[in-house]
Amino acid sequence: MRAMNAATQASPGLVIQGFKPPLPLRQFGLIAFDMDSTLINIECVDEIADAVGKKAEVAAITEAAMRGEIADYKESLRLRVALLKGVSVHSMEQVYAQRLQLNPGATELVQACKAAGLSTLLVSGGFTFFTDRIRDRLGIDHTRSNILDVHEGRLTGRLVEQSWGDICDGEEKKRMLLQTCAQLGLMPQQTIAVGDGANDLPMMGAAGLSVAYHAKPAVRAQAMVAINEGGLDRLLELLVR
Repeated sequence: MRAMNAATQASPGLVIQGFKPPLPLRQFGLIAFDMDSTLINIECVDEIADAVGKKAEVAAITEAAMRGEIADYKESLRLRVALLKGVSVHSMEQVYAQRLQLNPGATELVQACKAAGLSTLLVSGGFTFFTDRIRDRLGIDHTRSNILDVHEGRLTGRLVEQSWGDICDGEEKKRMLLQTCAQLGLMPQQTIAVGDGANDLPMMGAAGLSVAYHAKPAVRAQAMVAINEGGLDRLLELLVR
């Protein structure tokens, strides 16, 4: 992440550093979002684990990974997914229907960005079972996430290998951001990246504007914008549409 000036509070719960607002929204061409605890209110892997009585065990690993205390994110995710073995697809449907909600301001921010001509990208260390639904719900243009292996309606405890690998980690998020930029003819400085955990830092560091949403301390410290109170649409307070 680039060197920052001293952080200042733009307004209650909204901290900025490294730039002076307002910025024209139309100077950007792409906005990239993390999903779990950023666009949505839950960590899906933790809620899935609840179906087999392992939520506390999985959540502890998730929390450590998001704080940046686990160096190997891929191994931490493989470990968590292994603990999901036996969970039914029906249980995952219940997580989506009963526990998952869009975070406040998510719809408004996505709609404002699309209206200003920005493309949208969802990059997640979570799972296509959820990211595909959030993509369709918000009208997001591009996605990258992980595929849970399913056999006879139940999770096997493994991830499906894809052409680029088996796990979307921090480096894959960054690679996907830069790849999408190249496809759209954009420079990385023309992107906004929004996340909350340590595995979002690589893409946030590559973006022209990095945004931490109710994030871990290490992420807030390095982001150009930290939304610590209120919804995602608070970012629009710093942008001219």
